[in-house]
This record gives sequence, structure tokens and C-alpha cells, in this order.
Amino acid sequence: MNVFYEEGGTFKVGAILSSNMTSMQVEAPRGKRSKIKIASVLLRFDKPLLSEFIDCAKKMADDLDLSFLWEYSVCKAEFTSDALAAEYFGYSPSPVEAAAVLIKLHSAPMYFYKKGRGCYKAAPPVALKAALANEEKKRCQAEQQMRYARLLRAFILPEEFKPLLPDLFYKPDKSTVEWKALEVACAASKLSLPKLLDKCGAIPSSHDYHLNRFLLEHFPKGMGFGTLDTVTELSDPADLPIADVVAFSIDDAATTEIDDAFSVTPLSLGSFRIGIHIAAPALGIKPGSSLDIVAAQRLSTVYFPGNKITMLPENVIRHYTLGEKRLCPALSMYLDVADDFTVTTTYSRIEQVRISANLRHDMLEEHFNEYTVAEKSLNCVFGQELRTLWNFACKMEASRGKTNDNNNERIDYGFSVKEGSITINERRRNSPVVKIVSELMIFVNAEWGKQLANGGVTGIYRNNQGGGKIRMSTSAAPHQGLGVSQYAWFSSPMRRYVDLINQRQLVALLRKEAPPYPKACSNLLTSMRDFEEAYEAYSEFQRNMERYWCLRWLLQEKIGTTGALVIKENLVKLDRLPLVTRVSSLPAMFPETQVELEISQVDLLDLAVNTKFIRKLEV
Repeated sequence: MNVFYEEGGTFKVGAILSSNMTSMQVEAPRGKRSKIKIASVLLRFDKPLLSEFIDCAKKMADDLDLSFLWEYSVCKAEFTSDALAAEYFGYSPSPVEAAAVLIKLHSAPMYFYKKGRGCYKAAPPVALKAALANEEKKRCQAEQQMRYARLLRAFILPEEFKPLLPDLFYKPDKSTVEWKALEVACAASKLSLPKLLDKCGAIPSSHDYHLNRFLLEHFPKGMGFGTLDTVTELSDPADLPIADVVAFSIDDAATTEIDDAFSVTPLSLGSFRIGIHIAAPALGIKPGSSLDIVAAQRLSTVYFPGNKITMLPENVIRHYTLGEKRLCPALSMYLDVADDFTVTTTYSRIEQVRISANLRHDMLEEHFNEYTVAEKSLNCVFGQELRTLWNFACKMEASRGKTNDNNNERIDYGFSVKEGSITINERRRNSPVVKIVSELMIFVNAEWGKQLANGGVTGIYRNNQGGGKIRMSTSAAPHQGLGVSQYAWFSSPMRRYVDLINQRQLVALLRKEAPPYPKACSNLLTSMRDFEEAYEAYSEFQRNMERYWCLRWLLQEKIGTTGALVIKENLVKLDRLPLVTRVSSLPAMFPETQVELEISQVDLLDLAVNTKFIRKLEV
């Protein structure tokens, strides 16, 4: 005697070897023996042969009319397969016929719901219609996926993909047909998704590929400001005094957000007064205004070669920037300085300052540099003022214990992008022009930070307790990296929201008013945390885009070989570029060793360059 039984959702057959009240031992057609429960047995048979039974039942099941079975049983309550088989054939079915009906019911879960072993219920018409529609949809999607994958493997972009590219690149829904087709095509072509889509012509600009990723995450509404580009809510005080100084600024040629300017006024007995004048958007942008809300969302200007995304609209920047030949609202700090460049007195004022000139690095450094300073031959506009500021900056640097600062020999890089062509210039970090601005900004930020702390007004400080990690805090703790007792950002209120917050607090302190952000203010703490996160993301984006343009420069200049400096192990920095990469073929070298490399491949999508070690250079 043989049995047809169900085990684990699968139909099987076996010859009975032994049996008791609850179980039996059976032998499968290929000789495997198993112990099964009596309850799992669906029917018993002698014919046909054990090895033929399943095939015969499946073949007969294929010929059964599924729709007829469902129509016949849809009005019934639950039923057994045996009862349905008897009604279908009109007689007591043979074991093969009974098994065929059972197999047919089991293979059609949309038509028949299983209610127990051998027991079923026909699906309601509405449910069946929905299930069939869903099945048809899946079939169409499968066909569509195959078509997409076939086109992609031939490096042809399906038309349907074009409006979906941003999502596919940056925020894919991995349940979609398009994504599944891409996965199939990537596996077949052994290419990454960006490389595959690039071959399909979906990345017309490698630059925009990187830019759009950043914009989608941080500026999903775009770089513009909408109505704020034309509408302002500025309410500057009308009665600000006018400073009796001749002020000038020092910035890069491309700077439009001119936050700081300087003045030097001679006093008696060789002393003089230095004015540090900071643009004052805090006077007109009120907390909670639409302008403030946008600034609080952006938190900082984003810089990258060839472009920038400003924190404030251009019309607001034009209003507050310290542009030449203009009378500008400013927050000024005046330093009375003795003839030995010691600061004797400081005081601050809210006022208007007339900016005489906007000096630019590229023009100024031709006349004001290490050589002209050493030769005392400053033949340029504001030459005497610049010499005075230079001597003062050197004094301030020494007072911070930074005379032998290793920044003296470090190089900064300037990027200029015009019509897709890139120029990368080197500039010593501690050049006279740079040192003047940086030392005066360190002084004013440290001094105003101290004034807030002494006045009991909360500010946002940058603390550095050693180890290189800078943390933002509302506590006026030391900044060991700069060598000052406290340090808070005030000097770039058009470019950083933290500076704008601190400037508002300082304005309130000078006016003897209640500060807009009291101690433990939740808005202030939230802005501080958000700023740190955004500032790091923006800085990472800037680094990536600078790396991109370094790679573009290698292609533009057709660089085949280049010098490089070993940093550690196989990590090197290429000459003339702020570009660091790993060289797998580099032998063991001491740090600071000069080597020559071959540039073999530049990848603008992965921001990678393949290099090969050629030789060690003798210096």
C-alpha cells in the first residue's frame, strides 16, 4: 500500500513499511525512509506505480479547468478536495484524479484559500479580481524590468528613466522596477551604478553630478531665495553716528560678502588707534523674521570652486557688505595702541563707516609681501596703514605664543574657475596680507567674546582644550590652538549664522538692552547644534569639490607625471595641488620624502586618481 501525503507544504508519495495509531514509516520512490504522521496522509493507493503517481497527478491537474472549479465552488462554504473532485468528475474519483484536484487547488492560492489539510474555501469575487489584477501588474512589471535591463546592458537609457535620474542617483527606492533593472544591468556589466548610467549618457556633467547630490540633501528647494531675493525686511537704525575714519577692506577678488574693514588713525606721541569694523546685519535682520528663518535654515554660506551658496539673499548682502565709496552700518572695535604696539584701551561702537577702498589680494600682494615689508618699501595705497597693521599683527601673534607657528610655511590654495577652465594658485598661509586680517580677526573675536562673558551675556564660543578637536559651547573656555582665553565668532555675520547670533548679543550688551537669547535659550542651543552639523557637511562638500577640480586640472594640463610628498605609509600629497591620494606601488619611505609618480587614470565620478611610483627624488 502507498500513501500520498503533505509535508512542509509539498506533496509526496511513499510505500508503507510499518504503521501504528499515530504515525507510519514510509519509503520514497528513491529509497529514502521517513517517519510521517498519520494525519498528514491525504489518500492511499495501489495504482499506478509509486514512481509514476506524482507525474500522472500533475499532468492531469494541468488539464483541469481552474475557472470552472472556482465558479463551481464560490458559493460554497469550506469544502474538502475529495468532495469537490467527486462533484467535478461525477463519480468517486480515482486516487490520481483526487490528487490532481488537490494539486490544482493547492497551486492556485488566489482562487482558493487553504483552511486546513485538504480543506479549502473559494476566494470571494472581489478579492479574486484584485489578486488577478495584481498578478497581471507583476507580470507587466517583470516584462518591463527585462526590457529596461536589456537596454541598459546595451548602454541605452530608457526614456522612462530620465525624469527619475535624481532619485536613482541619490535617493533610490529599491523596490521599483527601474532600480531592479539597474541592479541586473550593473551585475551583468560589472559596473557601478554611476559608471553604468554615465555610459548611457545620463551624466552630461560630472561636476553637476556631485553638486546635485549635495543640493538634493541640503538645498532641496534650490540655491535661490524666492521672494526674499526682491523683498527685504531690513530696519536699520536711522540715527547711527558716522565714524571719523578712513577705512579699507582686504579680501579675495571674488568676495562679495565683505564683513570686515580696518582703519588706522595717528594719535599723539607715536601712538595710534586701530579700528576693526564689522558689517552689522544684526541691526536690521530681526530674530524670527522671514530673513532670519532662512538664515537659520542655511546657517552658513557654502563655498566651492567657481560658485557659492550664500546664507543671505544677494540684495541683503549688497545692503550690508562693506563696499567701497559707501556709508555702511558697522559694529566697530577701536584699539588705542602705544608706540610699542601694546594695546592700552579698547572700546566698541555701533555706527556708520565710510569705506574708502576694497583692497584685493591679487593686486595688493604685488606691492605688499614679505620682500617689500623687509625692505620697508611699501609703495602702494594705504602703505603706511598696512605697515602699522603688519607690525601690530606680528606683536599680537607673538603675544599668543605663535611666533614660531608652523603655519608660516603652510600653503593655502586658491581656485578660479572660468568657463570650465581651472586655475589653482598657491599662497603662503602666513603672508603679510593674510596675517594682518587673521590676527585682527582673532583679536576682535577673542575680545568681544570676553566682553560678552564679563557682561553676563550668553554667546556661542569655539573651545579647544588641546588634541585638535574644536567644540562649540556657551561657555567662555580657552582656545588653546589660538592661544587665547576665549574665542567666539563675530567677524562674519553675513556668512555664518553663529556670528549673527553673537553680534545680536553684543549689540544688546552695548545698548544695555536685554539680549535676544537669554541664558539656556533653546533656540540658541538648537542653532549651535545645527550649525556644527551643517558646517561640517558644507566643509566636506567644499573639500570634495576642490578635489574634483584638482582632478580636472590634471586632465586640463595633461599631467602624465608629477612630484609628490610622502605624508605617511602610502599616502602622498601631489605637488602644486591640495590633492592627497594613496599610491599602492609606493615602497617604504620616510615622511617628507619627495617622489615622482605617473598619473595613469583620473576618475571624476569616484573622485579618484590612479598613480604609479616611478622614483625617489633627491632634494
